[in-house]
Amino acid sequence: MRAAYRAIASLIGLAVVLQVASIALAGFIIANDADDGVTIGADYSNFGQSWHSIAGSVIGLLALVFLIVSFLTDVPRGRMLAGIVVGLVVLQFLLAVVSFGIPALGVLHGINGLAIAGVAGTAARRASIPAAQPATSG
Repeated sequence: MRAAYRAIASLIGLAVVLQVASIALAGFIIANDADDGVTIGADYSNFGQSWHSIAGSVIGLLALVFLIVSFLTDVPRGRMLAGIVVGLVVLQFLLAVVSFGIPALGVLHGINGLAIAGVAGTAARRASIPAAQPATSG
């Protein structure tokens, strides 16, 4: 189960990197479309935005699976780290929703995304530490 824990934690970190890339892509597509005279309004969307939204949902599902797997492994502080990832993912969703009304909070959405990647990376590294061996007498 340590391998599954490590793999899911690593996938969450990788997914966050792809989130950062997709929102950067979205911004550049918006700038390019605006330069080309495309009207950017409420009904506007582009590939980067769509990918960011879809991948965010995948991260949410991965976080829940990660929490479940954390109860099936002996990774030091594994449950705590998985719980923190889930909490940060919930906060991420809330920040996304609120940021549409208060765009300045989008900064916190970005910072929180990096925190998710950091905690997931820490969890993956902890899963790489060999489990403590019981002492043998003899």
